[in-house]
Amino acid sequence: MDSLTYKRTNVYETADETLMTEIFDFAEGYKQFLDEGKTERECCAYVEAAAKAAGYEAFDFGRRLKAGDKIYYNNRGKNMYLIKVGTENIAKDGIRIIASHIDSPRLDLKQLPLYESEGVALGKTHYYGGLRKYQWAAIPLALHGVVALKDGTTVQVKVGEDESDPVFYISDLLPHLAAKQNQKPLGNAIEGEQLNIWFGNIPYTAATEDDEKTVKNHVLHLLNDKYGITEADFMSAELSMVPAFKAKDVGFDRALLGSYGHDDRVCAYPAWKACLDETSDQHTVMVILADKEEIGSEGTTGMQSAIFTDLIDELAAAFGVSAAAVRAHSKCLSADVTAAYDPNYPEVCEKTNSVFLSCGAGMMKFTGARGKSGSNDANAEFLAYLRKLFDENGVVWQTGELGKVDEGGGGTVAKFIAKFNIDTVDIGVPVISMHSPWEVVSKADLYENYLAFKAFIQ
Repeated sequence: MDSLTYKRTNVYETADETLMTEIFDFAEGYKQFLDEGKTERECCAYVEAAAKAAGYEAFDFGRRLKAGDKIYYNNRGKNMYLIKVGTENIAKDGIRIIASHIDSPRLDLKQLPLYESEGVALGKTHYYGGLRKYQWAAIPLALHGVVALKDGTTVQVKVGEDESDPVFYISDLLPHLAAKQNQKPLGNAIEGEQLNIWFGNIPYTAATEDDEKTVKNHVLHLLNDKYGITEADFMSAELSMVPAFKAKDVGFDRALLGSYGHDDRVCAYPAWKACLDETSDQHTVMVILADKEEIGSEGTTGMQSAIFTDLIDELAAAFGVSAAAVRAHSKCLSADVTAAYDPNYPEVCEKTNSVFLSCGAGMMKFTGARGKSGSNDANAEFLAYLRKLFDENGVVWQTGELGKVDEGGGGTVAKFIAKFNIDTVDIGVPVISMHSPWEVVSKADLYENYLAFKAFIQ
């Protein structure tokens, strides 16, 4: 009966010493990526440096592409495309596409964030993406981002990551005075307008007659001294508060990895690594590191931007073939995370169709909410193709869905790619506590996704 029934494989149960070494070594590189790339801009800069070191060249529209070219396109510093032009006829073979995203839920500073209340300088935020607001209070936060000045220069800001840096903070009530707050529904215990950052507490004692002896003024002077910016410059800034935690192993056996930003950098990392590491030249490969997925894939750097089809059009034009034919024969893995089965909360999952930690890459035929609303819902033939491909290449994988049918749901970039007549399916790493400031994944699942992506593009 073993050949007639399906059973998940736990990677750690069957891994030999060599595979265990590969899994743990791969996770070390991922930790560095996580710690140095807490925003999409930082991720793009990190990948651009790695691409250059691997022989990739920056692409400009109008450049004539040819087989063997390895290029990257950095879209506004927040969206990266890696393209390796293969020897196959792309009108018949299409493009092997892996699309992930590098934005994560966070707190963005408002355009005029600074104010003072009762001797404390505070910063107003607007949360980005679907997060649980109460989880962001009473934890150390770091400030990351850029300030664009009117003279055309850009100032990089990163405070809270070095051991000598201060961190930032959002207050919460002490349990002794939280009786009324405890009666509120969990989602409303802390309101969005209460997610205010503590920036300072010392008044500006060097103030002159034309200056104010306020804490806010002191903070502005500190920022001006270090970065040369004024309060008005916040209006053309992108500044975000992210957890100040470092990526760390979890558990006595170190099988798991905890960090901010696993969604979706845990899929982005093996995607771009597979592209740079894979040496085969048959297929044309495109790896996409998209922005804005957490807020609907909007804008010039999101997956709904025309830059995606513009680059396919450039590839088609370079070989004098139909762009429609290229899209029709292309295949895409929407590399995004999924919710792992959590034994602390079994009531939200249907166990037979859940994905489990350390059981490999999680392939999701559909996502969406409740009645598959907003889902790509991949076709059976494409899934059969991937089953055969992964099994032949020894990839450990599993299948599942995002919780019980009526429990909730979520979406990915898959539907935005599939609308261009490209076969697309979601596949990614199972995550515990998704969208929290501290998410947890299995190192084995991270590595199996890397193997899956390499098998797909080789």
